[in-house]
Amino acid sequence: MPEWLEVIWRTIFAVVVLFVLTKLLGKRQVSQLSFFEYITGITIGSIAAYISLDTDKTWHLGVIALLVWVGLSLVIEYVQIKSKKVRDFIDFKSTVLIKEGKILEDNMKKERLSTDDLLAELRKKDVFKLADVEFAIMESDGAINVLLNRENQPLTPQHLGIKVAPEQAPQVVIMDGKVMDEALDTLGFTRKWLDSALEKQGLTVQNVFLGQVDAYGEIYADLYTDQVQVPKPQDKPQLYALLKKCEADLELFGLSTQNETAKQMYGSCSQELQKLLQKLKPFIQN
Repeated sequence: MPEWLEVIWRTIFAVVVLFVLTKLLGKRQVSQLSFFEYITGITIGSIAAYISLDTDKTWHLGVIALLVWVGLSLVIEYVQIKSKKVRDFIDFKSTVLIKEGKILEDNMKKERLSTDDLLAELRKKDVFKLADVEFAIMESDGAINVLLNRENQPLTPQHLGIKVAPEQAPQVVIMDGKVMDEALDTLGFTRKWLDSALEKQGLTVQNVFLGQVDAYGEIYADLYTDQVQVPKPQDKPQLYALLKKCEADLELFGLSTQNETAKQMYGSCSQELQKLLQKLKPFIQN
């Protein structure tokens, strides 16, 4: 076999082996790497290159080394899951850099982190003032996570005492012009319902590049033709407006009638509808 042809098939073989073993190691190997995973990635890549380019007759030893290294990595990862001490020894402990608004200089020196590095990492978290930071910690993978002090934290409905409706994950029901039946089943809808929902917007499945449906049955459609604007669903806002109108009409009827029994009935119905609207507001008002 010519040497160039041997290099080609060995390269293909190395790519296949590397792909299979990386899948075996899991998603962490392609995400933010820890210290040991960084070493593993470099070593496995080097061995794969050896398998691909070394044209002597000992290239199969590279495959053995690759299998041994991956097996050792899996064993170490298993031990890390079982033991925190092992995790701390292999991947380092997390280090507190800012505590109660005060920079811990000794910990900064320990991690060989300059003030410029710290400020740059804070800016990545959209934090430009040190005074806004309550707590900052460097994780074992080198990432820095930040907790703002209470007055600078984003305001949430919970802070205002507002209850919001639980939100389920939307499902992609159309992708590349094809219906995703499994996603429709997850939401409890059918193809007939989807066709009807699209028809209301003057669309067909073939026109839609990407379609997404939320738990309330509202559909978002991105078309192949970018110049066409799809109107936003108005079902929930229209329902809320209709109920508010009914409430206002009941109050008006109560004020316009001279019959005390009818006045009390209209007033009672208006109050009940008002209570109902307070409960439904998180669900139907956008």
